[in-house]
Amino acid sequence: MFITRQTGFLLTRQSRDVADHAQVEYWLATDDGPVRLLLDGELLSFYLPQRDKERALELFRQHHLHGRLRTTSLLTFQHEPVLACCFPTLSVYHRAVELLRLHQIEIHESDLRFADVCLMQRFITAGMRFSGHYRQRAGFREIKVTALEPAEVTPKFRVLSLDLECAMSGELYSVALLLREPDGREISQVIMVGAPQPAEMNIEWVNDEFSLLLALERWWLHHDPDLIIGWNVVNFDFRLLLRRAEFHKHPLRWGRGQSLMRWRPSRMDDQQGQLLLPGRMVLDGIEALKSATFRFERYGLESVAQELLGRGKAIHDPDDRIAEITRLFHHDKPALAHYNLEDCRLVLEIFDKCHLIPFLCLRSQLTGLELDRYGGSVAAFTNLYIPRLHQAGFVAPNLPYGAVATSPGGYVMNSLPGFYHDVLVLDFKSLYPSIIRTFHIDPLALVHGLQEPEEETIPAYVGGRFSRKHHILPGLIDHLWQAREQAKADHDQPRSQAIKILMNAFYGVMGSVGCRFFDPRLASGITMRGHWIMQETRTFIESHGYTVIYGDTDSTFVWLKNRVSPEQAQQIGKTLVTQINQWWRERLKQEMQLNSCLELQFERNYHRFLMPTLRGTELGSKKRYAGLCHENGGDKLVFKGMETVRSDWTELAKMFQTGLYERIFQEQDPREFIRETIEKTQRGELDECLVYRKRLRRKLDDYDKTQPPHVRAARLADEIRRQRGLPPRYQHRGWIEYVITTQGPEPVAYQQHPLDYQHYIEKQLKPVADAILPHIHLHFDQIVDTQLSLF
Repeated sequence: MFITRQTGFLLTRQSRDVADHAQVEYWLATDDGPVRLLLDGELLSFYLPQRDKERALELFRQHHLHGRLRTTSLLTFQHEPVLACCFPTLSVYHRAVELLRLHQIEIHESDLRFADVCLMQRFITAGMRFSGHYRQRAGFREIKVTALEPAEVTPKFRVLSLDLECAMSGELYSVALLLREPDGREISQVIMVGAPQPAEMNIEWVNDEFSLLLALERWWLHHDPDLIIGWNVVNFDFRLLLRRAEFHKHPLRWGRGQSLMRWRPSRMDDQQGQLLLPGRMVLDGIEALKSATFRFERYGLESVAQELLGRGKAIHDPDDRIAEITRLFHHDKPALAHYNLEDCRLVLEIFDKCHLIPFLCLRSQLTGLELDRYGGSVAAFTNLYIPRLHQAGFVAPNLPYGAVATSPGGYVMNSLPGFYHDVLVLDFKSLYPSIIRTFHIDPLALVHGLQEPEEETIPAYVGGRFSRKHHILPGLIDHLWQAREQAKADHDQPRSQAIKILMNAFYGVMGSVGCRFFDPRLASGITMRGHWIMQETRTFIESHGYTVIYGDTDSTFVWLKNRVSPEQAQQIGKTLVTQINQWWRERLKQEMQLNSCLELQFERNYHRFLMPTLRGTELGSKKRYAGLCHENGGDKLVFKGMETVRSDWTELAKMFQTGLYERIFQEQDPREFIRETIEKTQRGELDECLVYRKRLRRKLDDYDKTQPPHVRAARLADEIRRQRGLPPRYQHRGWIEYVITTQGPEPVAYQQHPLDYQHYIEKQLKPVADAILPHIHLHFDQIVDTQLSLF
């Protein structure tokens, strides 16, 4: 049967050799269920400079590699013509690549994945329209593709939230499953090892762990999920499932078409890896949140759920949780089933609350990245840029081995420290994408610009020049810019956020030596142009009688000098923005014949503002400030780079800083608050606020030269655990919570000595106070001395 013009959303992709040709397999989610597309007969190709044609042909003949050379009109960035070397199978293709590399013959685009190339050539990212010959298989349709083209698709997924509970040894106790159908209906199931017991939920009881695996497999294949979500679900849940299946010598054919599920370890970290599950996509909640730029001090499910949903797990301490899970398994299995299923519910609600699946789908639709590829800025740029580069007549360069990133970072002005009234913040909207659009910062524009007459190009930095006519990236960003404006108008936050992240990633990609398009002239063309724009904007503002006290990347902080009302400050800010935008439009048109895409915005007015000094100096700090602004009908404290927003300071410091600044910004005397906080600290009333929390960024044994407090606390914790017959907990990185006692740092869970309150006064309260008190002619030591003299 022949099927025409249906649409689907890409889940997984892979390629393989079938007999005498390569075959690409794409699994799609469609409105009519899963589809496996098979693309046959596509030739694999890389590009060879014409000058090396005879050498390559001789090597191919010697090693009996059969393919064909195809003439192209494409050029390298050095303007050399290239040939396409085409091969029918993956095995021959890879042998040819290795052979030419062995003989130091340069080739281009040989590192691209075949399944990706077939999509890029068709400008397909995630949604696609297909036609082909149709066969019904068990649980899915298989289509041999005759036509494939891009399409806008809004997928409807069958989403499964999964969570395991197990013994400390790894043996499975239970698995909870919460499935949401495309129409919103939900199906829940817990599979539990043990004799049947009465329960108020759906539990399937099984005799042992192997029976649990078989029951899970039956449920899985019957309900056939598209997406599987969880918390650390790849590196814990699925890795554990594969280990237990291996223990029982039972391969897990849980991919669609009964394909094997596999776990591929990371080359950089043996504790991390990737799950290969054809036809289904597994999404980790932690990585998805980070990809969508959500930031939390702690990424445990309990912490994130409490912050986002206002509820979490009933058991908080990890040691207690493991012990409690074991106790419930042996004495109250229905309660364990409830606990297990609640974890699934929390994960599903977090995904809903943060719109993570729509966000990841939009990102995939924009970039061509797989749904489970959470970084991938370089790959996204490659997917979008290479097909357009081919249209423009060029092949992509190879990775710049040995290159060193030399471009400067964003503009950061030396601040003028002080305590101010009425400071405006003016912010350039997406400055780096705006610079790319305005000044044509682009790999192709650089290649052409270096060949064109200098007077016809756009001048740049470190020897760069950009073509006015030939460019790709400015048009790509302009398209994304318009799409984001529409998304904001439609209140489509996931789409707006996905586009913003993609646009802002383009600068970082071109400044990364891990990108094939890296060139210092590109990155410097953006950052140094940004420096110039910020400096010239400052000059304009100060020529109008105001003082710029700080500037950072794309933000300018303007002190109005005279005290004004909030309404007057806002009007001054809006007037300045209008004047500056007009000035840039006129200046760039007159001096460089360019249309300005720069857009300065009035962000906010701080009616009180502190720019602190560097500790122990008179120099102004950078990326650290605090201010009080009027927002949503009330006053709002804003901290940047201060103790309240840093995870390595205690809650005592954060609480103290907030209270102290509120009082000083409201022009209240802070001395009584300082004395009261010291008294409460010394009386032990704030002990719960004295906990430090810090990450072990290396394995514990790797800290051989230094012994910082958190390392000492972690080693002490693991020694106490060893003495109690418990396994070590801090050997392989992680977070440690500790306090400072009269005998030094000790882990919170195993504190043995009294707290050192004087440490907290000197190291947590005093630095916070010293940043602001001198500006109102007070000093912490004097206040403390007065306090002590009262006893």
